[in-house]
Amino acid sequence: MGRIICAGLGPGDPDLISVRSDRAIRAARHIAYFRKAGRQGQARRIVEGMLAPGAVEHAMEYPVTTEIPFDSPEYNALLAAFYDDWTVRLQVLVQQGHDVVVLCEGDPFFYGSFMHLYVRLKDLVPVEVIPGIPGMVGCWNATGQPITWGDDVLTVLMGTLPEAELLRHMQGSDALAIMKTGRNLPRVRRALAAAGRLGDAWLVERGTMPGQRLQPLAEVDAEDCPYFAIVLVHGHGRRPVAEAAE
Repeated sequence: MGRIICAGLGPGDPDLISVRSDRAIRAARHIAYFRKAGRQGQARRIVEGMLAPGAVEHAMEYPVTTEIPFDSPEYNALLAAFYDDWTVRLQVLVQQGHDVVVLCEGDPFFYGSFMHLYVRLKDLVPVEVIPGIPGMVGCWNATGQPITWGDDVLTVLMGTLPEAELLRHMQGSDALAIMKTGRNLPRVRRALAAAGRLGDAWLVERGTMPGQRLQPLAEVDAEDCPYFAIVLVHGHGRRPVAEAAE
């Protein structure tokens, strides 16, 4: 029997892939990755030029992304069937003796799509997960500012949350990383303004990738932003203070 190896790719810059993931990807004879129908896929773009000659690619195309509400029964049914189908396909390859490397942006266990395959496959076939640098880490390093100091509390939020929930968390945390912005950007902006934190917020688009852009969120006119975008609010907590000169 072969095995599934999920390779965390990090935030987008190929130079930030771990040595372990790099080795697994270059040696792979079967590579699987998620993508939107008709697109190359971000994970596949990151590993361009790294695949071995003759490697077999398995493009796992989502049946739906943002076309219908994510909390609708139809969305759930379509995605569940998609993950069930690819569980069977990958299981067959492994039982035939193949190792299959599944690519995952960021870290596979941090909001990664692979998690949905992992819970289905882990009791059926051997599965190995290689950690990766989460995308938000690449984004806050791109700002050139520490995201937390001392005992700051960092909260990771989804822009899909109701506005009241966003506001509650924003008011109770020192530093913020807000993911899944996109068309939710107006809601995120309103909540930050209500929490008195809009002036400290940054929008980081495509962090560490080609086309990276950083802007103060208060100066952004767009009503939405790319999928690969994060809103950050840096903490300003406890830190050593230099003594006054005598």
